[in-house]
Amino acid sequence: MNTRAHDGTPPADHPVPLHRLTPSPPEVAPFTIGSFDAFGPDSRAGYPHRHSFYEIVYVTAGSGAHVIDLVRRPLRPPHLCVLLPGQVHYWDRVSGLRGVLMLFTEDFLLARPGDRQLLRVLGERSWLHLPPGPAGSDAAGLGALIRAMEREFAARADGCASVLEAYLHILLVHALRLPGARRPDTATGRAAGVSREFGLLLTGTGGAAEWSVGAYAARLGVSVGYLNEAVKRTTGRTPGELVRAARTLEAKRLLTGSDLGVGQVARRMGFSDPAYFCRFFRRETGASPGEFRRTGGGNHHVHRTEYIDPHGPPP
Repeated sequence: MNTRAHDGTPPADHPVPLHRLTPSPPEVAPFTIGSFDAFGPDSRAGYPHRHSFYEIVYVTAGSGAHVIDLVRRPLRPPHLCVLLPGQVHYWDRVSGLRGVLMLFTEDFLLARPGDRQLLRVLGERSWLHLPPGPAGSDAAGLGALIRAMEREFAARADGCASVLEAYLHILLVHALRLPGARRPDTATGRAAGVSREFGLLLTGTGGAAEWSVGAYAARLGVSVGYLNEAVKRTTGRTPGELVRAARTLEAKRLLTGSDLGVGQVARRMGFSDPAYFCRFFRRETGASPGEFRRTGGGNHHVHRTEYIDPHGPPP
């Protein structure tokens, strides 16, 4: 996948620096894989940013920490990490970071839409420690699988895309067998499906446009009452509770990952009255937005939209 660097002001709807993938035929779009070195300095970005795509990170060496949605995770390789579109992350004081990055968009999941749910479950856990194996490998064998995906991607043989899709599915299933990984909800029926789709809508930046249960019910083609019943039955929480949690998380991302003022964050979160936003945020977090920004490690960086380039700029 050829991608290129783009300097300038990020889109107005993305105040946190945004990394995108820009596929170019005839390569295996929209998927790419390679080492940290192949992707360049932004693969180790030390400033808060988010992606428009999924990223699976297989860390084989390094020290420092990876901060994902304000949670700092010290590096103790080998690790496997799944980042969902919209999550804000950065690498903190890393040294000797080595491993493999796998990047792909929603389009790569069209043949196996069920993998979206597996990714979401792994993304909620984010950071899985792999039992160490001989010679720096992992006992779970995920490293060998990822290296096989690298070879398949490099060869670009006929049927490469379908092989990579199958490899990805196997990788996700094996990752969910690791200690500490939460098994996905396997409940069947319409209610379970609606609840899962609701959860996917809340994931990432897509949920930031409309923060009402009614809007989500309309997008799912169900009544508000049915959505409440389905979500409560399968998660034990109401849609309203989950929407508030997602709204709070997005506000935290903006407060710590952008230079927007509190009033600007309030407007982006759908609050016409900044004072009401401050009351909402304090009720949900126990701190005012200003206090959270001061104590939550808010980083102020030049805003950029990066196009990750694993193979150099296009000719």
